[in-house]
Amino acid sequence: MSAAKPVAEMTAAAVTVLLADDEPLVRSGLAAILGAEPDLEVVGEAGTGAEAVSLCRSSAPDVVLMDVRMPALDGIQATRRIVDAPDPPRVVVLTTFENDDYVYDALQAGACGFLLKRARPAEIVQAVRLAAVGDTLMFPAAIRDLALRHRAPGSASGPASLSARLTDREREVLALMASGLSNGEIARSLTLGTETVKTHVGNVLAKLGARDRTQAVVLAYQSGFVRP
Repeated sequence: MSAAKPVAEMTAAAVTVLLADDEPLVRSGLAAILGAEPDLEVVGEAGTGAEAVSLCRSSAPDVVLMDVRMPALDGIQATRRIVDAPDPPRVVVLTTFENDDYVYDALQAGACGFLLKRARPAEIVQAVRLAAVGDTLMFPAAIRDLALRHRAPGSASGPASLSARLTDREREVLALMASGLSNGEIARSLTLGTETVKTHVGNVLAKLGARDRTQAVVLAYQSGFVRP
């Protein structure tokens, strides 16, 4: 684990991050990138999925950067165990290729998004911040493509079925969520207050039985409610 930051360098609202990857050099690189930011704090490093699950219980991070391929307990199984716990952190999976089937499986397991290992430092920092806030979709185009590629022909959850669960306003909000807009951007687009949009987003998630906005958007594309 990297050395703790001096208290003076940390903000009261610092986002705490757990790094899970079986490559020590990858963890060291991520720790150096995130540790240089005053609003981010790396609170633990795990080399296996099992270690990640255990450290999540003891350190209660806000965000987990999770490699999908790890020995013993892989990142998908680890993600599922982490998000099934009370008050779970946001999990962002690390992958080499954005169209990797492992990414789709991780999203189904409860990850809120993914991050390419070749991402630039600024993109890594931004992904952690976005995950912590949880009010926007990371890589919306890639998530759309993954959802459409895994859409089951003749699925019982068609667009009419999904649409019938939502009000007109909630349908508008879901469509804008799928395009990657944040709550603030949706508010401006619909001329609504941000808190009102948050309420609509919460209603959409509850009615669709979705864990987060990523899962709701995947359902929207798979059902045909939102079309590319």
